[in-house]
Amino acid sequence: MTPLSAVATATPAPAEADTRFSNTFLRLKKKLERSVGKAIADFNMIGDGDTVMVCVSGGKDSYTLLSCLLALRERAPVDFRIIAMNLDQKQPGFPADVLPAYFESIGVEYRIVTEDTYSIVKDKIPAGKTTCSLCSRLRRGIIYRVARELGATRIALGHHRDDMLETLFLNLFFGGKIKAMPPKLVSDNGEHVVIRPLAYCTEADITRFARTMEFPIIPCNLCGSQENAQRKQIKTMLQGWAREHPGRIESIATALGQVVPSHLADASLFDFRNLTRDTVVAEGDIAFDRVDVPSPSAAVMHLADRTTDGE
Repeated sequence: MTPLSAVATATPAPAEADTRFSNTFLRLKKKLERSVGKAIADFNMIGDGDTVMVCVSGGKDSYTLLSCLLALRERAPVDFRIIAMNLDQKQPGFPADVLPAYFESIGVEYRIVTEDTYSIVKDKIPAGKTTCSLCSRLRRGIIYRVARELGATRIALGHHRDDMLETLFLNLFFGGKIKAMPPKLVSDNGEHVVIRPLAYCTEADITRFARTMEFPIIPCNLCGSQENAQRKQIKTMLQGWAREHPGRIESIATALGQVVPSHLADASLFDFRNLTRDTVVAEGDIAFDRVDVPSPSAAVMHLADRTTDGE
């Protein structure tokens, strides 16, 4: 096991004028930062004095997350520390110099951790099978350990709105559960608070942002090769809905925050057994509610009269 490197403190790069970007891009940047700020506020993700360990894989999502958090920290009403953390899993051809150079260029504290989880996954998982489950468990254990060593009070992950929706349908179709990715959670051992500040951000916006920012993207040779993975099937389905039914994805995302337990069937969330006529619920059964029909206009009434007269 390669020992952990010390936290490196990079020299801040000189600020570059936003005039290099188009107004369209600047609006996109503002939209993403506003969405991240709203998620942080809605779920109380970051407070004064927090140390936020931002997990940066080298993909577009984690680069965007780090960029937004650094920008928001400059004008946030609270003071918090950011440490970027990358796990080098020893994938063949992994460019180990890319992320340290990037972190140095933007002037952020960082920690690079080297663990050969790639060999473990390839050894344990047969060729062609999904590696995501084992890979994520190994990564999670290392991330938690490093967070403890750094004294991080928050672990920030780069999952966005589309990731959360894909997880919802994965659990619905293949796991028999109505369950998604929460914007904020406590680890199973109770030691860590994990946050997903991109919870309100769409993958399409992140892709456009990352392309213009020209982040040095590092591909994943494990999950990137599994074209038949269930998550990719779900992604294709959701992308089809977005094209064919505008607004559907937004409606589903809104539904994640508007759950009505009395209208599901989980007895642990709602006491169906002791439900009586006197039970007050948030939303009742509208099947027998009176529907108010608006009064017909004079024009409609005139047309109806003419129809009755045989005209």
